[in-house]
Amino acid sequence: MNTDTLLARLGVDLTRFSGSDPVRSPCDGGVLAAIDRAGAADADRAVERAHSAFRQWRTVPAPRRGELVRLLGGELRAAKEDLARLVTLESGKILAEARGEVQEMIDVCDFAVGLSRQLYGLTIASERPRHRMMETWHPLGVVGVVTAFNFPVAVWAWNAALALVCGDAVVWKPSEKTPLSALAVESLLGRAAARFGGIPEGLAAVVAGGRDCALALAENPLVPLLSATGSTAMGKALAPRVAARLGRSLLELGGNNAAIVAPSADLDLAVRAIVFAAVGTAGQRCTSLRRLIVQRRIKAQVLDRLRAAYASLRVGDPLEPATLVGPLVDEAAARRMADALARAEAEGAIRFGGERIAVGNWADAIYVRPALVDMPGQTAIVGEETFAPILYVLAYDDIDEAIALNNGVPQGLASSIFTTDLREAELFLAAEGSDCGIANVNIGPSGAEIGGAFGGEKESGGGREAGSDVWKTYMRRVTNTINRGNDLPLAQNIVFIT
Repeated sequence: MNTDTLLARLGVDLTRFSGSDPVRSPCDGGVLAAIDRAGAADADRAVERAHSAFRQWRTVPAPRRGELVRLLGGELRAAKEDLARLVTLESGKILAEARGEVQEMIDVCDFAVGLSRQLYGLTIASERPRHRMMETWHPLGVVGVVTAFNFPVAVWAWNAALALVCGDAVVWKPSEKTPLSALAVESLLGRAAARFGGIPEGLAAVVAGGRDCALALAENPLVPLLSATGSTAMGKALAPRVAARLGRSLLELGGNNAAIVAPSADLDLAVRAIVFAAVGTAGQRCTSLRRLIVQRRIKAQVLDRLRAAYASLRVGDPLEPATLVGPLVDEAAARRMADALARAEAEGAIRFGGERIAVGNWADAIYVRPALVDMPGQTAIVGEETFAPILYVLAYDDIDEAIALNNGVPQGLASSIFTTDLREAELFLAAEGSDCGIANVNIGPSGAEIGGAFGGEKESGGGREAGSDVWKTYMRRVTNTINRGNDLPLAQNIVFIT
């Protein structure tokens, strides 16, 4: 199935693809389509339309708003295979992972539909007689969403499904590398809206542009919340602009994620989890495993097992069912990987894998062997996030040292420990344990479910998306006090006589 056929099946208007800016597939380096990129002015116009739509949408009852998201979930179910294939073509992740990404969208739609009847406030005991206090939650406004290439559709859904049931409008700036997937999702939402009976024009818009569009969203006062997923550098560029106008930022930024392997670990289970976490999406997840911290007595044994596992990995066409590792997204990613490996070797590393390989006749596609790198310690390069399949392996002597290594990097997204020692597991999860937003036991750091809040600390941004109570991020809280009496007692027993 060619790209035009796939886009047509997803309901995308092919007349939009007569532009001059090519969208290339990392799978073979070929051009999928050519589009005209939006600019900052387009982003501002989309925000104005979204703000107008928000003023209508906020008056729709929340359960009714949930019906739109339910219908979107149905459209995603019907189009799951086509959308997953497009995600693979545009991002390079293997088809199994792309299917999983679309399933995440479906799951968060189901979550948000239930949430639409659970936007609860509190009743608070007042210190004043015949008074009642309560908290109510109201829609916030236009939510700007900036997403990255590695999860080109799911991250939008994490934000949009919740924002829509909370009564907000959404303007989405997808990655420049994956605009087609975003336009396909926009089309599916349009189908849902038609079944819903119409939604205010501009309620959920896609602005397929570059950095200037993201900056426009960050600086626009009609965008009270900007949710941005990407590199730490990107977050540092956008957040000050939002802060300058006292807006809110929800930042999902880089990760330099570690797993500790304790002496008591089930190594069969650990190796399987480590390999997926380190090489899934060709190491291009914010939650990819980048540092493996192994107890010194078992380090050689773990390395032997990992070398055998890495040697068996099939790298190739991500549309082929047997493939486990697809391509890097572009040549720049390959250069960053090569530079990181060269620095690691200069710092004393022993490397296994990491070389570029040929796949088919695709000279313009970037395929590499995942790299396993035995490090003498947590050197400067280990402290940096390289968005590629590089796993640095470090040794530790006691659990306190292992936790210190886990925490000893600028990022704080995801972490895990493999152990059957209850005390080690509980220490890792305690206040003095992992400093990350995600801390797991006997599973890897990647592969989060939508039911729990997703996000990290430090240079990982501090934002939270998806489950738990993060819906409150997309709303504004109001404290109400109601006096049902005839007197006017004041708080704190203040007496004021007139």
